[in-house]
Amino acid sequence: MKRLRIAIFGKGFSEEHFPYLKQLIDLINQQHGEILIHHSFREILNGKIDSGSEIQFFSNHTELLGRVDYLFSLGGDGTLLDTITLVRDSGILIIGINLGRMGFLASIPKENIKHVIESLMSGHYNIDKRTLLKLDNAENSFGDLNFALNELSIHKQNNSSMITIHVWVNDLFLNAYWADGLLISTPTGSTGYSLSCNGPIIDPHLQSFVISPIASHNLTVRPIVIPDTSVIRIRVESRDKQYFVGLDSRSSLFDSSNELIVKKESFNISLLQETDDNFFATIRKKLLWGSDIRN
Repeated sequence: MKRLRIAIFGKGFSEEHFPYLKQLIDLINQQHGEILIHHSFREILNGKIDSGSEIQFFSNHTELLGRVDYLFSLGGDGTLLDTITLVRDSGILIIGINLGRMGFLASIPKENIKHVIESLMSGHYNIDKRTLLKLDNAENSFGDLNFALNELSIHKQNNSSMITIHVWVNDLFLNAYWADGLLISTPTGSTGYSLSCNGPIIDPHLQSFVISPIASHNLTVRPIVIPDTSVIRIRVESRDKQYFVGLDSRSSLFDSSNELIVKKESFNISLLQETDDNFFATIRKKLLWGSDIRN
């Protein structure tokens, strides 16, 4: 039987969630698995875990390469998004344990930790592959972290004036958006920020992007769905000559002279999905579809 090689990641971890971390570590040790724990857990674990061996910590993606097959993300969707910068194109399977609220990505209930370990041992689980998008710009502002699982966002720098965002798709002019900003979302991101901007919910296996304005001045402008084989070119006009660009939870200030190129990333990330779970069940549960909430 294959030996478990597991990394554990989290951030802003609270004492109330410590029992779930301890349970996970204990279950892995019972299977004589190898564990690497993110350094953010160092303080909370100090003197509280008897692992039977010295606990090993990691701090970046290079320390995971070739050493683990699975990465447990303990937290909410924001925590899982941060794991993307650790996993990158390594093929490590991400397991999102929901200690937060909504949990579209970190969809596995914390009560199911034991069941997940049993699934890993037996090999009875599904792998859900998700598309990422990639940003290219001349200044390479995000370095080698120029990708996103949810969305690329463009925002004006302050609260005083709108920006004008010119968008081309495959060199065909789409629109000049007068707005507070713009989102380009993957299907995974369609249930996040894009949804709050009236974007459609997209099945994560559809090969598409959603372009959605943020607080558009022209109320007839609506989100549009395009193939993810498209190359999107963006130029921003701003009175301040600068604007913010975000990739998931990371952001940087850009100059208006920058032209942005957005396209599909060459690699996917893999999420573990329990065999009795699926995307439609998740949105029914998380968005309370079919529930009578009038009382």
